Amino acid sequence: MLRPVKKEYGQHFLADRNILDVIGRLAELAPADVVLEIGPGQGVLTHYLAERVSRVHAVEIDRALETALSDLPANVDLVFGDALQVELPQDVTKLVANLPYNVATPLVVESLDGLPSIELWCVMVQREVAERFFAQPGTKEYGAVSVLVQLAAERTGFHPISRTVFRPQPNVDSALVAFRRTELPADYRRVKAVVAAAFAHRRKTLPNSLALAGLATREEAAEALAAIGRPPATRAEALAPPELVELTKALR
Repeated sequence: MLRPVKKEYGQHFLADRNILDVIGRLAELAPADVVLEIGPGQGVLTHYLAERVSRVHAVEIDRALETALSDLPANVDLVFGDALQVELPQDVTKLVANLPYNVATPLVVESLDGLPSIELWCVMVQREVAERFFAQPGTKEYGAVSVLVQLAAERTGFHPISRTVFRPQPNVDSALVAFRRTELPADYRRVKAVVAAAFAHRRKTLPNSLALAGLATREEAAEALAAIGRPPATRAEALAPPELVELTKALR
């Protein structure tokens, strides 16, 4: 029996088991995998994962779900806490989860460099978030998260998800998106800072945005743009992810 959800946690429990095999296929589950699951909820996906991989590390913020998660298999390590605050295991090879809507983006972004052992992500998120991960420059969906994800990974799968697979049904469409790690650029943390500053004021030019963040003067930013062949009136949304890496280098 499904218990009432807590809106502050963005809970929408997976209720249709038919979607599990789609998750398994996109996640390319293998017996040796060590999987991190954020937000196990009622444990439907957790049990599925535990039958197919070596170990599952599950992190759940809602203590009220303790009874629902009391019968997990022995190869599941369950921790109650905020996944953005607790110390996450460093041995995980995959992140497979129906991510809570309200923390999906920061969880993915922080895992890109914070959990370097992850080889593949397969996450269920709002469809607009899934599309934002791999949006192209110049589109309204393209932003800082697009750049950071694309600098760290390449998309390997995408599957739209009906609202009917959740209880309660959300008011937005969802999607499964899978992506595999590539090689992080050198000085990725510095790149993250530049990307965050660049997109903090989307309608401003890059020299203005970077100056507001204190990362460079307008003149220094304009010179860096010139070094990568871009005019000073360029906005962040016009630059492809590799160009933002080159801009970061030019700013030094």
